[in-house]
Amino acid sequence: MYNGFVRIAAAVPQLRVADCAFNVEQIISLAKQAEDERVQVVCFPELCITGYTCGDLFHQQKLLEEAEKALSRLSFATFMLTTALIVGMPVRAGGRLYNAAVVLQGGHVLGVVPKTHIPNHHEFYEGRWFASGASVPDVVTVDGHTVPFGTRLLFTDGAFTFGIELCEDLWSAIPPSSQHALHGAEVLFNLSASNELVGKQAYRRQLVEQQSARCRAAYVYASAGVGESTTDLVFAGNALIAENGTLLQQSVRFCREPQLVVADVDVERLQSERLHNPGFAQGCFPDGYQTVAIEEAHYKAFDLRRTIGKHPFIPSDAKRDEHCADLLAIQATGLAKRWQHARAQTVVVGVSGGLDSTLALLVCARAADLLGYDRRRITGITMPGFGTTGRTYDNALGLMRSLGITVREISIKDACLQHFKDIAHDPEVHDVTYENAQARERTQVLMDVANQENGLVVGTGDLSELALGWATYNGDHMSMYGVNSGVPKTLVRYLVDWIADQEGGDTGRILKDVLDTPVSPELLPADAEGNIAQKTEDLVGPYELHDFFLYYLVRHGFTPEKILFLAQEAFKDDYSTDEIRKWLATFLRRFFAQQFKRSCMPDGPKVGSVSLSPRGDWRMPSDAVAFVL
Repeated sequence: MYNGFVRIAAAVPQLRVADCAFNVEQIISLAKQAEDERVQVVCFPELCITGYTCGDLFHQQKLLEEAEKALSRLSFATFMLTTALIVGMPVRAGGRLYNAAVVLQGGHVLGVVPKTHIPNHHEFYEGRWFASGASVPDVVTVDGHTVPFGTRLLFTDGAFTFGIELCEDLWSAIPPSSQHALHGAEVLFNLSASNELVGKQAYRRQLVEQQSARCRAAYVYASAGVGESTTDLVFAGNALIAENGTLLQQSVRFCREPQLVVADVDVERLQSERLHNPGFAQGCFPDGYQTVAIEEAHYKAFDLRRTIGKHPFIPSDAKRDEHCADLLAIQATGLAKRWQHARAQTVVVGVSGGLDSTLALLVCARAADLLGYDRRRITGITMPGFGTTGRTYDNALGLMRSLGITVREISIKDACLQHFKDIAHDPEVHDVTYENAQARERTQVLMDVANQENGLVVGTGDLSELALGWATYNGDHMSMYGVNSGVPKTLVRYLVDWIADQEGGDTGRILKDVLDTPVSPELLPADAEGNIAQKTEDLVGPYELHDFFLYYLVRHGFTPEKILFLAQEAFKDDYSTDEIRKWLATFLRRFFAQQFKRSCMPDGPKVGSVSLSPRGDWRMPSDAVAFVL
């Protein structure tokens, strides 16, 4: 295992029905290819040594003897390989014949797993030849060695564990792989011979994806190829590798050439998922399971065969409409419930012309629409200060007017100057006092207007700002309901862009300009040209990096070293290792130091897999010592 990743593969060899000598040479060839590609475990199709479609030839002694000879040949030919192999063949034991998976490594058979569910319906007649593995002897002799035998075998190298099931087992009501997962198998292999029917491929893929998601596991599916008999059926060589509900790799169906489908599985991520799921802890008690040791192979560094997305919070473009509509609906529904419950006449929101307040205002408009309220019941207040620029000021006013809400403008300059005088602070000293006084004055204005109008103050701060503590305590940190508290900055940008496309017109045009405006609290005076001087990402680092760090720290509990490795993979074309390391250190320092702000954050809806609410997802002591990179 390398940085938590294990390289696994599904192989589809060329095949001749009942020609075991030919078949094993094809298996050997793919096994050597897997070794060259630093694969830890490679899975072959069901009954691949004989062919799945031998029919009554399975009752012929000659075929069974040839299969056993082929296994001996495979053991000898792979003696120098460290890749573990899982191959399918008929195995005789206790006067019965079993459709089984044989596990080999370094030329030695380590264990045999028989098929549990034997199909005997429609086009499948396995009950004619094979017995179920539900009740079998504890050991079996194959290739001259007595090895563990049964459906409750797990194989481990100490870093990860895998279990095996065969074809129909996956299609059963309770697949054996579910029990394998509960007993510690992070990777599940399926040797299959699933014939092709119109529409079956989509259902098969769903089964694999769903089982991997249900088991918090990687699922490797290797099905018989076009070399099988076409007397009545056609097989397409379908190989699939999924991880926790996501398909990583798949073969080309109906291909006449041998295929090796390789994927790097993040076992540490799967283990993290299970730590958060009590069902796995409750199920991991011994009940007849036996663990077989394998050697760790290819543990040294390798080039990762996997794309690490830069923006883990952002959905794929194919799901953009669905995800953005759901996200906005969750935010608006949460606010609508609170608005109605509080019996508030209005909701009050500060509108700066920046990204977060823009989204908060859009959510307010959608909530009013859901409740059937006139949008004039939304009070939007723009509060120009010492750093407000013409661009953000114009966008704030223009957006409020285009949405048809009640617009108020209240300058905070005079109030802040009076405050500076009261506390004896020189207004020419642009320090943290200078900045935070403005943020707190704006919050005071919002709260007092809400009191005047029987209103509810809607918070605008987002999840990324909460993670970094980039908010003034008891300033923009505070509200009566924080609609953006579960939305990271990268997703805020993505959602506002989607709404701009949906709205069009003046609203869409203004939203696009807001998206092009640098992120800034505008608490320091503008530059000589009147442009924003205080740019957040220049001070705390790129939000796309911080959102990446946040996701893998909170969602998966990864170490700083693992997060750095993943970030290097994801952003190798954008940032140097030194830059990533610098901003990761900043993130970790701020994340730990600013927990006290999250401990008393306002209510707000969870919208995705990561939340920092102290009442739900994230309960952390405010004085914990920060992780160090």
